[in-house]
Amino acid sequence: MSFLLFQASFTLYFLAAAAYLVFFFSEKAAIRKNARLLFIVAFICHSITITARYFEAGYTPIATHHETVSFFAWGLGCGYLSFCWRYEVKNLGAFISLLVLALMTVAAFASRDLVSLPPLLQSAWLPLHASLSLLAYGFFAMAGVGGLMYLLQERTIKRKRFGLFYSRLPSLETLDKLNHHCLSVGFPLLTLGMITGSLWAKQALGTYWHWDPMETWTLVTWLLYAGLIHQRFTVGWRGRQAAWLSIFALVVALFTYWGVSVFFAGYHGKFS
Repeated sequence: MSFLLFQASFTLYFLAAAAYLVFFFSEKAAIRKNARLLFIVAFICHSITITARYFEAGYTPIATHHETVSFFAWGLGCGYLSFCWRYEVKNLGAFISLLVLALMTVAAFASRDLVSLPPLLQSAWLPLHASLSLLAYGFFAMAGVGGLMYLLQERTIKRKRFGLFYSRLPSLETLDKLNHHCLSVGFPLLTLGMITGSLWAKQALGTYWHWDPMETWTLVTWLLYAGLIHQRFTVGWRGRQAAWLSIFALVVALFTYWGVSVFFAGYHGKFS
């Protein structure tokens, strides 16, 4: 059942991304309305997919590569819809839907086999730690996308070439507000993810911190976002600087998520 639901979610995300792209070039309000509706339906179907896999697997489906990437895509969709609920951001959906579709494509090519969890992962801490961390990455991904859009729009304005992107991208103020929203939500989620991971390590391994490569790079990611939060809310660092750091921090976060287990040995990699 979850396999068919995933296929349906993937198809709906594909249609939503296509509709958003058509709207990006045509700017017809009816197409935008349909694109957003398709994305919402895809997100609901995706939520049902994750729930169905939970009942099939008997554990929270955030353990295998397929499951974590799928949940990452779901977290990004959640972040996008939460922002759209409060703010109006021109053509953000075109960028986010493409990124969600890319993540779903990665998940589609990963093995979807159900696995038996090793004893360490058979813990109530798994859904708390993993879901909080992946949701945080979803909001950080949206901040990175917003940062890219900000730099594109700023470059257009500085060069006074008011063409395709200028009329279709949000204002710099709106994109800065997007960055503010994503950091305000994503950073506490990442902090809670680290806290629950430390409590889990204490319960399972006897100590809160092991300097495992994944733990170390997660700390590096946390410090980067902590620095961005400090500069933004204390020093008043906004605009171009915040956009660049959001993109750089996202690259580090993605390396932490994907690259560390590939290039470094550690107990996290044994159970991914």
